[in-house]
Amino acid sequence: NAVAFWMVPIAGILLMASFFVPGGPAQAGWWSYPPVSLQNPSGQLINGQFVWLLAVAISGVSSIMGAVNFVTTIVKMRAPGMTFFRMPLFVWAVFSAQIIQLFGLPALTAGAVMLLFDLTVGTSFFDPAKGGNAVLFQHFFWFYSHPAVYVIILPVFGIFSEIFPVYARKPLFGYKVVAISSLLIAGVSALVWVHHLYVSGTPGWMRMIFMLSTMFVSVPTGIKVFAWVATIWGGKLRLNTPMLFALGGLILFVFAGITGITLSSVPIDVHVNNTYYVVGHFHYVLYGTVTMGMFAAIYHWFPKMTGRMYNEGWGQLHFWLAFIGTNLNFFPMHPLGLQGMLRRVSSYAPEYTFWNIVASIGAFLLGMSTLPFILNMIASWMHGKQAPKNPWRAIGLEWLVSSPPPVENFEEIPVIISEPYGYGKSEPLVAAAGQVHNHKS
Repeated sequence: NAVAFWMVPIAGILLMASFFVPGGPAQAGWWSYPPVSLQNPSGQLINGQFVWLLAVAISGVSSIMGAVNFVTTIVKMRAPGMTFFRMPLFVWAVFSAQIIQLFGLPALTAGAVMLLFDLTVGTSFFDPAKGGNAVLFQHFFWFYSHPAVYVIILPVFGIFSEIFPVYARKPLFGYKVVAISSLLIAGVSALVWVHHLYVSGTPGWMRMIFMLSTMFVSVPTGIKVFAWVATIWGGKLRLNTPMLFALGGLILFVFAGITGITLSSVPIDVHVNNTYYVVGHFHYVLYGTVTMGMFAAIYHWFPKMTGRMYNEGWGQLHFWLAFIGTNLNFFPMHPLGLQGMLRRVSSYAPEYTFWNIVASIGAFLLGMSTLPFILNMIASWMHGKQAPKNPWRAIGLEWLVSSPPPVENFEEIPVIISEPYGYGKSEPLVAAAGQVHNHKS
């Protein structure tokens, strides 16, 4: 784990250094598709593209090692009584995400190393001038780089599953099905990468297969959305800041899912390929869902991490600025893309002015929204009200110890004796040192 960690700053330093090497920075975009990434006008071996690819390869090895650690820890080192179907859904989500890392990331890492060889020692894996296949690199790249979105978003799904029961005061609806749906997402994620290659000369039969497999991802994600809505429905909702961010993230994810289904369709994807429609969809996923979910988690676990309570008013101001800013910023990208505005442009035609102005206003609001967040976190950590060990009356092992937790968490390893989401039920969660800790709401 330590080796994996220390490879990250090495990769980061190399990545930033690639902008300053004498041969010039990498100029093939973050996809780094050949043959563009194989061009070397400077003639120098150590150029920006070389350093950039080396950083990607090191980062890939680091993440694979981290995945081995996470998966092994979850499978082999659970507390006594912590069966798989007693694990918190956040752990299920992390487990599923790291399985994707374990099986998907070697493809991207291998592709980066092969591209490095083409660039330096004269191999011809991807160089068409030497008989290589440039599209082959796209397969290596997207086999991991689309599932990478699920690696990022699955832990956020786990966060939603932890937060909704707490602030709705109800057990999570369909716990086992939600847990298995995370594994389904991990499995299906290995069968969708070719939808990024619809315009790369992909044969028609392959387009149809991967259109259907991409659409199928909506089934396990839809299961989760249904379970969250069913959990919220009829609950005693407390619209604290964590719940607002979780609800906002859920709403934005549903919209992102709808546009994702449209992009899985071959004729629509070919029409809007490399336009702002794709940018809008991607940012509803990565900002609208992931970042909102991360903020929900920070506010929810802030008292546990710091031993202090945050300011609720500042938190709610942060949410509304972020939620409104997100929609104003990223929704206009969809009509812009449908009208034909390409991504990766430094300027745009006059007919795209209106929606770009709306997006700029949203971006300004989104940037401003971070100010109350930063102020709230710093001021609350330094001067906030002392937090009790369980301010939200939540269920889970972390809420059984003081805030912040002691160094070793528990004096004795707890013995788990019931499911993790028993709101309103009389069953205790753990029995430790002969004493039962009751979590009845």
